[in-house]
Amino acid sequence: MSGTKEEDRKGSGEWRDAFWNPRTHELMGRTAKSWGLILLFYLVFYLFLAGMFVLTMYIMLLTLDDYKPTWQDRLATPGMMIRPKGDQLEITFSVSETESWDGLIQNLNTFLSPYNDSYQVQTNDNCPPDQYFIQEDSAEVRNNPKRSCQFNRTMLEECSGISDRFYGYSSGQPCILIKLNRVIGMLPGKDGQSPYVTCGAKREDSDSMGQLAYYPPNGTFNLMYYPYYGKKAQVNYTQPLVAVKFLNASMNTDINVECKINSNTLIEGTERDKFAGRVSFKLRINSK
Repeated sequence: MSGTKEEDRKGSGEWRDAFWNPRTHELMGRTAKSWGLILLFYLVFYLFLAGMFVLTMYIMLLTLDDYKPTWQDRLATPGMMIRPKGDQLEITFSVSETESWDGLIQNLNTFLSPYNDSYQVQTNDNCPPDQYFIQEDSAEVRNNPKRSCQFNRTMLEECSGISDRFYGYSSGQPCILIKLNRVIGMLPGKDGQSPYVTCGAKREDSDSMGQLAYYPPNGTFNLMYYPYYGKKAQVNYTQPLVAVKFLNASMNTDINVECKINSNTLIEGTERDKFAGRVSFKLRINSK
């Protein structure tokens, strides 16, 4: 019995000595000098790693341009988007139910507010059409901020929300706005030929889509809106738009529509991205 108590005391003493040995003044097997040296080593080591990281980031930042990306890995052909925004690129409404298209009208009004003619006249230039609006820098002197060309809301005519504040939704002739995604430095046409939009129905819905009207005429993105120099360099840039108005689309029918960009410099979608330069959406106009 006494042997067991003595063994317990001996084990407890060995554990305490392993943590703090009063005879050798060692903490967890190391003297104060040993602990100081190892802490100094790790301090110097981690300061060296932090310094290397800061130096690397500093050198990398020196290679970046505040106004133009050093590298661009976007697709050669930009994507397209539509307005108003519907759920999963679906636009469904009922002509007789105002509440079904109220949200779509508000979406278009908000989106088009920067395109008001009064605002465009104040902030942007009246540029000559059918030619690029190139604004070069002068050696090391940056030509910033760069100017932008006017895209007036009235250019959308019947789809501007001015002559018809309901954009055709109240009469079953809805307007869909199309825009190209911005790509810095893109030149989407040559020989004075602007890119233009065409829309068509999928084969099974071709009889349901009916006649279309495009605004501006021929559905063009005029060359004067290119090249785009970036959000910081071209602060007042206004993306050109194309409006498509469905004049006599079939009621109570799902119509699968595909719109695409046509250009003599932009290539069509590839296997990497079949939807480059095009957008597909579903339109359904209910009579009740």
